[in-house]
Amino acid sequence: MLNKADKLSQVRDLVSDEEWATRVNLAACYRLMPHFGLSDLIYNHITARVPGDEERILINPYGFMYEEVTASSLLTIDLEGNELLNPLEGTYGVNRAGYVIHSAVHAARPDVKCVIHTHSRASMAIGALKCGLLPLTQTAMRFGTVAYHDYQGVAVDLQERESLARDLGDAEVMFLRNHGLLVASASIAQAFNATYWLENACRAQVDAMSCQSALHLPPDDVIEKTSHLYKPSTRRPYGEMEWAAMLRFLDRRDPSYQD
Repeated sequence: MLNKADKLSQVRDLVSDEEWATRVNLAACYRLMPHFGLSDLIYNHITARVPGDEERILINPYGFMYEEVTASSLLTIDLEGNELLNPLEGTYGVNRAGYVIHSAVHAARPDVKCVIHTHSRASMAIGALKCGLLPLTQTAMRFGTVAYHDYQGVAVDLQERESLARDLGDAEVMFLRNHGLLVASASIAQAFNATYWLENACRAQVDAMSCQSALHLPPDDVIEKTSHLYKPSTRRPYGEMEWAAMLRFLDRRDPSYQD
């Protein structure tokens, strides 16, 4: 019988080159999150669609901290939550809440290749404010369309997938009220970049509002112009150019995400 180390070592031979590259990039994304205060112990999830198969997604093993995730330890599941490849079977599986939230987005949005869900302190704070995200900073103005989803309890009910997809619509980012944040992007690189920027926008807003002083908002036309300039179709999809630098950041610290 193969032990877990042997099973992990076999994953590279079981998947296509394209899937392996996605696994490496997804594992890198997991490793980056705690460096910037975006992880939550063993909870939360980042999923990526398997290249060439719209019905399969990669997800972390429930029980791993983000800093432990590697390319070969990621699980492959379908949109109904069935485990198709799990080298850690018998020890680690899939968190149901993660499956419910992420499968809802992947099923409804074929354009989305990566979904990131966080419980960061700042995003939870903004999601709990009636005003939501305000265009107080250039960083916040990047996100012209922001969606909101009302809290319905711990996301283990499959019926919630319908309202999650409906509330997200065609937006890239959505605040889960009284819960956290969801980012749905065209690539892993873009999803990480959007999450990083949105987190900083949330932190800046919390800082500004904590000063208990009048807030200054730019004129509507300036907000619209700024948002337009950050659209992927206007200049470039943010995150792609930066991704190589992020991988070098990881490689200098611990390249084991590639295993």
